[in-house]
Amino acid sequence: MDTPPAPASPQPPPAAPALSKGQVFVRRLASTVALWTVVLTAIFSRNPFVREWVFLGLMLLLAGTGLVEFYALVGRRGLVCFRSWGIANGLLLMGATFYYVTVYQPGHEHRGLPARANDFETSVLILFVLGLCVREFVSKKNQSNGLTAISTTLLGLMYVPWLLNFIQKINFFPGVDGRFYVLYFILVTKLSDVGAYCVGSLVGRHKMIPRISPGKTWEGFAGAIVVSTGASVLFAHLAGPRLAGMNTLHAVILGVLLSVAAVVGDLIESLFKREAGVKDSGRFFPGIGGILDLLDSLLFNAPLMYLYLRHVLT
Repeated sequence: MDTPPAPASPQPPPAAPALSKGQVFVRRLASTVALWTVVLTAIFSRNPFVREWVFLGLMLLLAGTGLVEFYALVGRRGLVCFRSWGIANGLLLMGATFYYVTVYQPGHEHRGLPARANDFETSVLILFVLGLCVREFVSKKNQSNGLTAISTTLLGLMYVPWLLNFIQKINFFPGVDGRFYVLYFILVTKLSDVGAYCVGSLVGRHKMIPRISPGKTWEGFAGAIVVSTGASVLFAHLAGPRLAGMNTLHAVILGVLLSVAAVVGDLIESLFKREAGVKDSGRFFPGIGGILDLLDSLLFNAPLMYLYLRHVLT
């Protein structure tokens, strides 16, 4: 008797074609525009609830998701951290700062001074560090890796929510309309990314730091500076008095400063991903990457914008 033929095994579905570098860039740019359009719409809303509390919710979402991705990179590297402790305290840091700058500002003669908010934020960080050390004492899993666990957890808090927190302090900066400075530095930062990609793709020949990011070139770096500086000068001209203290010289300085820092921020995140052996920080946006892939340059530029606003422009 003939043996009936075995049923053919189902063929696996064909793999989705890999996205080109240009497609990834366009999708990331579109995701970034969509994300920050939502944030800026909340900031400029005429509804006080939306302007403050919806903005806070968006910041908490970005900080929490960014921390989840960062600690996942730590885990892929084979290192230990106090993941839940870091995420909880990162959200607490942002929420406490928001409450201070919008609701609770003690001292009538010092009400709204930036130094008061910074001191309050420092107090939260001190309690976090002390609590982190105590957390290590009661840990049963990291008894031989205490230094690593404390260091990686603290780095995650400082890299994501602490840097991101400067956007809040710019937005609620006393004496100026901080919303326009948030819009300004986001626009200048992201246009530096556009300039770097376009110029680097067209004429890029000399690799910048190939061991960290093979695609970045010195020509792209120059393009980032030129486009970012041009955007800075143009926006400053159009915004006029809405950007308090701004003039053409400041616009040029900030354009160069923010474009350089944006590239450095991108390289730092690339370094983290390369050490973890991953291409993207997460899968929040399929085919594009994670929240950290969209925040990397802004995380470095937010504190620089704040410091320049506080110590130079005002």
